[in-house]
Amino acid sequence: MAKLCTVLLAAVVLLSLLVSPIDCTRKLSKPKPKPKPKPKHVSHRPASAAVKVTHKPAPGAKPHRNYTTTPSSPSNAYGSGGWLSGAGATYYGAPNGDGGEGGACGYQTAVGKQPFESMIAAGSTPLYRGGEGCGACYEVKCTTNAACSGQPVTIVITDQSPGGLFPGEVAHFDMSGTAMGAMARPGMADKLRAGGVLRIQYRRVQCKYPGVNIAFKVDQGANPYYMNVLIEFEDDDGDLNAVDLMEAGSRVWTPMAHNWGAMWRLNNGKRLNGPFGLRLTSDSGRVLVVNNAIPAGWKPGMTYRSVANYP
Repeated sequence: MAKLCTVLLAAVVLLSLLVSPIDCTRKLSKPKPKPKPKPKHVSHRPASAAVKVTHKPAPGAKPHRNYTTTPSSPSNAYGSGGWLSGAGATYYGAPNGDGGEGGACGYQTAVGKQPFESMIAAGSTPLYRGGEGCGACYEVKCTTNAACSGQPVTIVITDQSPGGLFPGEVAHFDMSGTAMGAMARPGMADKLRAGGVLRIQYRRVQCKYPGVNIAFKVDQGANPYYMNVLIEFEDDDGDLNAVDLMEAGSRVWTPMAHNWGAMWRLNNGKRLNGPFGLRLTSDSGRVLVVNNAIPAGWKPGMTYRSVANYP
């Protein structure tokens, strides 16, 4: 009997363990959740207080423009600033003259008068630049001849040099006899002029015509439907890249075409109403507006002197 009770008691204990195992074992712990990462600190300063962003174009990239530019002459021949070598010089006309009247710039007899005073030269293609180099000023000097003074003199391009370049030259100045002689030592002008083709140094300089303002000479062939004007005596660059005309009662600038030399024309098929304002753009891009440059009662062949010049 005792043995049977023992068996029954063991069965009851076993049955209770199967029904409620949690009461007889240690409780299972739930896994702890992983901590959420802390958010990074975000600065609320304006962008300008942090890294400054610029919008410079990438190296080598060309900025967008609504116009195009074309070099008009080689940089090794048409320069400014320092002295350039490799140029040659001759002279033409009378030994002490202005090289003769006329010329491919259209200045005619003005080359021998104030302010040019015969200190002029015909320039080779890199200097004449199809006529757009007319009026440009250069300092020239020579040291290769015993008669050279080595001192610079200033000349103005008023013509085109015929025959191109001599061997080894990058530019050529065919000077008036007066200009050639001005490079000589005192009393040795004739000897220098007899020296043949001289090697000289040159550099582009600003034109200065004290007391002289820009002049506009209307061509003999001009009429109410065709304006053709010679522009001369510009200070500073001395030459022009563009000219625009404004008619009376208009607010529109109409581009003129480069005719030849220092001549600019407008013939758009319409009658032109004066007086005319002219807007001049120099070789370096400086703009000068001359109001009433040519009066309403203009006449062909007349020269109209302005009250303005480049500062």
